[in-house]
Parts: sequence; structure tokens; C-alpha cells
Amino acid sequence: MGEGSRTVGFLPLLEPLLEPEPVLKQSTRIPGDGTQHVLARCMVKNYENEIGELLTELADVQTSLLSTLSEKRQSLVARDEAALSALSAREQELVIRLQACHERRQNLLARASSEGLPSDSIQSLSGVLDTPSRHCMQDSIRESAQRTKLLQHQSLANWVLVQRSLLHLSQLIEIIATGGKPKPTYGNGSNRAASGALVDRAA
Repeated sequence: MGEGSRTVGFLPLLEPLLEPEPVLKQSTRIPGDGTQHVLARCMVKNYENEIGELLTELADVQTSLLSTLSEKRQSLVARDEAALSALSAREQELVIRLQACHERRQNLLARASSEGLPSDSIQSLSGVLDTPSRHCMQDSIRESAQRTKLLQHQSLANWVLVQRSLLHLSQLIEIIATGGKPKPTYGNGSNRAASGALVDRAA
């Protein structure tokens, strides 16, 4: 029953992508036109492409994770161990892809920092790119943050289901161990009662 804890494990990879809205100043934007800024335009285009590719991959991973968590919840309710095993393998592949997105983000921000650009978040970096797609990138980042919140909610729901299953299993074990009789808290007969009729019969 480790499925719930494994699900929650990928959430730290998503949390850095919940970035606050940056406070932008007009003077911090990289100009996107003018012959004296040819190199700047090339740099802007490179960042624009890389951020766009990162957001596209991240959106695909998040959408796949949402689908996987939904299927896992149904399998937990149905107690379908075979389906849970298959979903666990798929989830692990998605976690690897999510880790790759995280590393790409870190490398992108490190390069931006070395070039004197905003590097505290992808949102602040995309905010200074004075290109037509800047607002689209900002919208994609906000959508990513919304999907992250959905992933957190679904992961919590699955975790609760796992805990309920564990509680049910614990109760079944207690019933088997005590022969269906409540275990007394006090009294001289507590040791004998603890052995349980079923256990005595098996011995």
C-alpha cells in the first residue's frame, strides 16, 4: 500500500513552478527590434523557443499525471492490484519526465542569471521578453500553476483512500487475531483474550 506515498513524492518537483506574479518595470525588458540590438533579438528568440518547449512538455506531463491519478483513484476504490501495479510504472515514467523539466528550468534560469536577466523564476524571465508570444507564455505558466493545484488535490485524495484502506486492513487483522471479540483494556483475562480463539484453534 505504498502507492499513496509514491504519488505524493512528485509534488516537490511541481512546487517551484507555482511562481508569484513578478513586478515588472518597463526598463527591464529586452528590446525586440532595432538594428543595434541584433544580438539581443537572437537571445530573445532563443529564450522564447526554450521556454515555449519547456512549457509544452510540462503541460503534457501534468495532463498525463492528472489522468494517471484519476485512474489510480478508481483502482484504489476497486482494490485492483494489477491495475495499480501498471499505473505505478506509468507514474514513475512521468516523474522522470517531470524531473527532466525541473532540470531544464534550473539550467535555463542559471544561464539567464549569467547574462544579467531575471533568474528567480520562468515567469519573471518570460516577462522581460518583449515579443508577441510573451503574454501567451505568461498565460501558459498560470495554467501550469492551476494544474499543479489540481495535482496536489488529487494526490491528497488518493492518499486519504490509501490510509482508509490501511485502516480497514488493520481492523481485519485485529478481528482475525481476536476471533471477532473485543480486546479488553483492563483485567486479568487480557492476556488470554489477546491470543484469540482463532489463534488458539490454529495452534
